[in-house]
Amino acid sequence: MTEKVALIGSGNWGSAVAKIVGGNVQKFDHFQNEVKMWVFEEQVDGQNLTEIINTKHENVKYLPGIKLPENIVACPDLIKTCEDATMLVFVVPHQFVASVCKQLKGKISPKCKAISLIKGVDVEENDNGFRLITDMIQDSLGIRACMLSGANIATEVAEERFCETTIGYRNREDGELFEAIFHTPTFRVNIVEDVVGVELCGALKNIIAIGGGLVDGLKLGDNTKAAIIRIGLYEMRKFAKMFYADVKDETFFESCGVADLVTTCAGGRNRKVAEAHVTTGKSFDQLEKEMLGGQKLQGTSTAKDMYGILSKKGLCKEFPLMTTIYRICYEDLPPIRIVEDI
Repeated sequence: MTEKVALIGSGNWGSAVAKIVGGNVQKFDHFQNEVKMWVFEEQVDGQNLTEIINTKHENVKYLPGIKLPENIVACPDLIKTCEDATMLVFVVPHQFVASVCKQLKGKISPKCKAISLIKGVDVEENDNGFRLITDMIQDSLGIRACMLSGANIATEVAEERFCETTIGYRNREDGELFEAIFHTPTFRVNIVEDVVGVELCGALKNIIAIGGGLVDGLKLGDNTKAAIIRIGLYEMRKFAKMFYADVKDETFFESCGVADLVTTCAGGRNRKVAEAHVTTGKSFDQLEKEMLGGQKLQGTSTAKDMYGILSKKGLCKEFPLMTTIYRICYEDLPPIRIVEDI
């Protein structure tokens, strides 16, 4: 049986991934050549974005200057993108996953499997107070879901600068299939049997990256940033083990863990916007609109989600860094409290 891949999402990261996947499926006989990519249709200079991608083979809005393989076909219809696929790659902001799954329910192949490249969690009224994105996909669509996360700034990946990433799997065969469509000499994939650990690392590090940007804006220096990274990693591991006892310690030493935390605190949109919050005094919402060109700021929304979980369970004092970052983002706490309240 040949596998057919579909990409759900086409932003900065989705387009970088499209370049990799489009190239890799052509190397193996057991993958179909065409890869459809769902694009939220919008106008760019009076033209449909899908039309531009399919003629210029470039996402001029979200990943300008990078050529996409010609077998990547932009499609504005979610159902048509996915209807005959056997491998779904989810790479949309986490706020849209529920809506996407609702539309796809009952309309995809029962032989399908999925992988999430989404860094975030869904707030839920359950025992934990949240639900993992892979669980949302599995529960909504009745298919198995893997997770990919790592120290992967999209533009650097698209420019083929060497980096690593981590795929968490429950079924090893699924993990190896997804490894085949992502692994390249410059995008090294390691697979681990720990979907939850990989996923929580990817979600929680965005909160800590806000802290890294605040430190930069305050000009507190490298020692302080190193302290924030260490405390952040400690709180990430503590949270994961508190809610999921089976999470593996070694996952935090994979690319999805410490490497992603370091790179996100050094670069990336969360750090950049948090630094600007200090230097300009503008709100995070305003800066998101001004600086990100339509992309979403995941760190603030995840901080809000986490604070909701921690406050309901009386755990805010157990996680002082995450709590302080939330309060700076949403309660106008002075940024200097990043080092005073932890």
